[in-house]
Amino acid sequence: MSIQLPADWWILVVAALLVGGVLAAGFANRLRLPGLLLFLVFGMIIGDDGLGLVTLDDPRVAQIGGTIALLLILFEGGLSTKPRDLRVGALPGSLLATAGVLVTAGVVGAGTFLLLDIEAMTAFLIGAVVASTDAAAVFAVLRRAPLPRRLASLLEVESGANDPIAIMLTIGLIETWRGGPGVTDWAGFAAMQLGGGLVIGALIGIAGSWTLMRVNLGPEGAYPVLALGIAGLSYGVAAAAGASGFLAVYVTGLIVGAQVPLHRRGIRTFHQGLSSTAEVGLFMLLGVLVFPSQLPAVIGPGLVVTMVLVLLARPIAVVVSLVWLRYRWQELTLISWAGLRGAVPIVLATFPFVAGYPDGLFIFNIIFFVVLVSAAVQGSSISLVSRWLGLRTEASGLDPVAENVPIGSINTEMIEVRVTDDLYIAGRQLKDLAPPQGLITSILRGSRILIPSPRTRVRSGDLVIIAAPHHSSASKRITAWARGEQPPSNDHHPPRSQPG
Repeated sequence: MSIQLPADWWILVVAALLVGGVLAAGFANRLRLPGLLLFLVFGMIIGDDGLGLVTLDDPRVAQIGGTIALLLILFEGGLSTKPRDLRVGALPGSLLATAGVLVTAGVVGAGTFLLLDIEAMTAFLIGAVVASTDAAAVFAVLRRAPLPRRLASLLEVESGANDPIAIMLTIGLIETWRGGPGVTDWAGFAAMQLGGGLVIGALIGIAGSWTLMRVNLGPEGAYPVLALGIAGLSYGVAAAAGASGFLAVYVTGLIVGAQVPLHRRGIRTFHQGLSSTAEVGLFMLLGVLVFPSQLPAVIGPGLVVTMVLVLLARPIAVVVSLVWLRYRWQELTLISWAGLRGAVPIVLATFPFVAGYPDGLFIFNIIFFVVLVSAAVQGSSISLVSRWLGLRTEASGLDPVAENVPIGSINTEMIEVRVTDDLYIAGRQLKDLAPPQGLITSILRGSRILIPSPRTRVRSGDLVIIAAPHHSSASKRITAWARGEQPPSNDHHPPRSQPG
């Protein structure tokens, strides 16, 4: 006797694909290949034109799945954006997310129309769909190839905020094909998409932050789930009001990430895992949707669109948007090259397809090919290009060593320091180390918790936990102490700037 439920086979297949895809992505990272590109190829292999394990012939399913995945990715991107980085990248990122998208769409549309034998509406739909950079691809690349904070902040803000303009252009062009809206209709549509998305995202972000900080939900695991509900509420309310749900959910993530320090670690960890899973699922889903046998027919047009986008449209958009902000030519070059295309353009390419536009399938295949080339060429070479331009930054110089973990409403916080080989405190005994403020309460070493004594020696891989009075600069001072940049009160040893 045996019992089998209808979902059993699907759970087994999805789990096997997920495990295989993630392991393959880890192998790809060792080869410096973008993992998301591998998921696209993986989806193509298991689809109808490959092994035939999964069938997906309805682009509306991919559109719905893509929308949910983008919601999770953008919310996590907002949560992970530090207020300091937002202040640095807000102006240039906003310029690229608005004027840059319009310029990119216009140049790609005009270039495609002049170089290919296609209708003007099809050419400009291609330009609109491919105009925005992709948050999932950009965030993934920035984790692998650390860039100067100024440039990384700009790229993060741009990729998180530029989707509404591309969506607005795509939907607007489809509606123009259907019925021809006037200038007033376009202006109202744009104002509602951007203004409504900003306002609704901010209001729900503020209300959600207040709720997360004030309401006692009991188990810590409930707070990340509540944050997920707040993200969905932000998107849903904005979409119901005719505003940009993608912009709203990103703004909500920014506010929650900045205003909820109490449960920040749990919320971020939960949503990072959720976002990574969404990226994997989205790229495999889009890979299943495409038919590889149809791609050879679009190689020629696809290469034309890719060259116009990468070598002409993106550099012009970057220069027009940022030349006034005194960026050096090396920085402008890297920003141009780091304009990665990914899941967002592919999801947008389903809009004309679903709307019944005559060249919808052609547009989808062109965009899919452009994304493949962008991920393979640009995504795998950003680290090399940044080093060639003299803009490569080591990861340890970007990330703070100490992280605040506030304790309820009392005026105390726990500060965690993850010890690495390059830190000054690594290899030293606690009797020679005294934090600039607070007290070392415990050390986590593997699965053990050590109660510190003066003779305890700090090792690489340890998690040092310090209890300190709440102060806005506490983590900065602890970071400087851990790196040896600020001599502690009773440590007479010079900072470790020489071997030994």
